[in-house]
Parts: sequence; structure tokens; C-alpha cells
Amino acid sequence: MRGTKGYEPRSSSSCAACKLLKRRCTPNCLFAPYFHSNECKKFAKVHKVFGASNVSKILIEVPEKQREDTVNSLAYEAEARLRDPVYGCIGAIALLQRKMMELQHDLDIAKDRLAHCRALAATATATTTAIIPSVDCVTLPPFPEFSPSNDLSDIFCHGSSSSQLSTRLETVDDFIQIPYIF
Repeated sequence: MRGTKGYEPRSSSSCAACKLLKRRCTPNCLFAPYFHSNECKKFAKVHKVFGASNVSKILIEVPEKQREDTVNSLAYEAEARLRDPVYGCIGAIALLQRKMMELQHDLDIAKDRLAHCRALAATATATTTAIIPSVDCVTLPPFPEFSPSNDLSDIFCHGSSSSQLSTRLETVDDFIQIPYIF
């Protein structure tokens, strides 16, 4: 009948649209190629959000080659609108954009810290190799002296009290909560 991709010749059963609308499905039914008889929930969601009349108007205006994509888009938008009646697809997009910005911020922090560590390592390596130029092995920067008399809060928390240190040793959820030691 139609040269539409995904169109299967129908048996005597009605398409999902005609089943839901309780009407007889004709051989030239506009909905039949896109809402097969086993996709009643798909059409029900699209019908609830857009209405069958509006969907048929949209499908008539769209070129036949693009109708399958149009129906899939309408089904996705209807599903999103039913999940989030206020924002629909825009709410999902905004949520993903917000998450992407948070991850970009965390990545920038990690890159800054990595660059700082590399700079410290390069400085320490330069001073170590200047002192002992004949060593052929890799040298690490000297580890700072640690004695039990040092105040841990001065080392790790930049002057915060020792009670704050115990709260910082709990589970860290993001990079912002990690104390910056360098």
C-alpha cells in the first residue's frame, strides 16, 4: 500500500488509534502505519496529550518520509509531558544541562589540582636534580616532616579547629568538600 519504512500489511485487526477511538479502521487509515495494533499505550499517551485530530493534522502536513520520525517524536514528547506536566521535555533537558555544568565544574577543579600537583612536582624535581645531578633514578620530592606534636588542624584544614577535622573525615560526596592541602 504505502512505501513507508516500517509499514507492515495489516491483517483484519484495527490499528491502535482506531481501537482506542472505537472506530472501524479503513485500508487508508492515516494512523495504521505508525500505531500498530499492539501499540495501544503509545497512541493513548499521544492522544491524551495532543488529541487525535491534532495528530492527524500534523501527519498530513509532514512529508510521508518523515512521518515515522514525527510519530516517534510525538510519542516521546507525550511521555515526557505525562511524567512532568509543567515542563515536559524541557524539564529533562534542563536537568541534563544542569548535571553537565556540575560535571564540567568538577572536571575543571580536578584539572586545576592536577596542574598544581604537576607544577609542584616539577619544582621539586628541579630543586632535587640541581642538588644531586648525578642520580640516574627518578627522585620524589621530600615528604614533609610529621611529628605527633604538630597540630593536625593546621596541616589539613587551614586553621580550622580539630572538631572540624573530624567532620571532614566523613564520606566526601564531591570535590568541593575535599580539603585543599597544597
